[in-house]
Parts: sequence; C-alpha cells; structure tokens
Amino acid sequence: MINHAVVSHDEWLQARREFLGQEKAFTRERDRISAARVALPWERVEQEYVFCGPHGEVTLADLFNGCRQLIVYHFMFPPEWDAGCPHCSFWADNFDGNAAHLRARDISFVAVSRAPFDQLAAYRARMGWSFQWFSSGDSTFNYDFGVSFTADQQDEPVFNYGNAVPGMPDREAASAFFHDNGAIYHTYSTYGRGIDLLNGTYNFIDISPLGRNEDPDDTQSWVRRHDEYDDPDS
Repeated sequence: MINHAVVSHDEWLQARREFLGQEKAFTRERDRISAARVALPWERVEQEYVFCGPHGEVTLADLFNGCRQLIVYHFMFPPEWDAGCPHCSFWADNFDGNAAHLRARDISFVAVSRAPFDQLAAYRARMGWSFQWFSSGDSTFNYDFGVSFTADQQDEPVFNYGNAVPGMPDREAASAFFHDNGAIYHTYSTYGRGIDLLNGTYNFIDISPLGRNEDPDDTQSWVRRHDEYDDPDS
C-alpha cells in the first residue's frame, strides 16, 4: 500500500492550483533557456567527415538532406558490441515519427555510431526502427564531438565538457549543425541528462502517479531494449 496524502476534492484543487504556479515558472524558465541556447555562438566545422550509410559513403553535408539544420543523435554502439546500448535504444524508440515534423521546420535528423553500417542496419531491423542511421567508424567524428574516448581517456574527466568521467568507450549525446552557402557550423551539443528532452517516454513517466521512481544510485537499471521486457507489449 502506497503511503500518500489523500484529501478532499477542494483540498486537491487548491494544492493543484498552487503547483500550477511552479509549472508556469518552470515553463517560462525553459523558454528563457531555449532562447539563450539559440543565441549561443557557432563554430565552423573545418574537417571533412565521411560516414557510411545504406548507399555507401556520404559527407556531413549530405546528412542535411536538403535542409539547413541537422540534429545528430550520438548513439552508443562501438564496433566491438553485439548490440546497441539499451539506454540509447530507449531514446531511439522515440525517434520514428519525428522526421516529417522536423523536416517541416527545415531540420534533418540522423543517428550516428562507430559500429559498421551492417551492424547498425541489422540492429535497426531487429528494433523495427526507420530513422536514418550512419556509421562514423572510418572518421574521428565521434572523438572530435566528445562521445568516444581512447582507453586512457575513459577514466579521466573528459565527458560533458570536462564535468564527468566517461567510464566506457562511447557515451550518449545530441549535436546540432547549420549548413549555409557551403559552410557547416556546429551550433550545440548536449550530453548526459541534457538529452532528457529527446525522450518522450520519460515525459509521460514524469506525469504518472509515481514519477520516475528510479533507484537514485542506478537510475536506469530498469531499462531494457523493448524486445527484452517480460511483456513484449510493455
């Protein structure tokens, strides 16, 4: 039995109205932070990156697919793994269905991992996904954007702008780019919990009666690939 306050409707309504003020303040602060993010300076991408996709080699410029804006999800899948990260897979379950809406706003979306494209394609088929996924295994793209690490770096505070130890060869992130008159600019990257906004399922969980209700010492210990839960429909 959950020990939680149970009150009359009038008391519930009063508490809810008071909390609405906090929600409105949060929304305004989120809008302010979003505007500040857009106002951040950009850096020009000077290196020519090449990726492998379903039709062979493509460049970073090709990933824009006719749009001026590009969002890359850095999916944890180093070449030596047999399957993609279960936590990135939790995020990826939210990606399909976004493409048309993003493209309507002049935005292309792709995932990028170091594993060879054949591994990515096989795993994508297993998971039933359709979003574009490319291999960066033949370039330094992952290392240059702070999501892959040498053996020596894995125990050093080099992740998330020097605020965390990666602890493994690859980590999660999202990056944004802009393409203008042949020039490509890196406009933003976010790591760790910065990618929470990309996970619609967590937003549903956050408004459920128990919220995330996770182990504070191992918050995502409950996460499985969607075909590995006891109930495949869960």
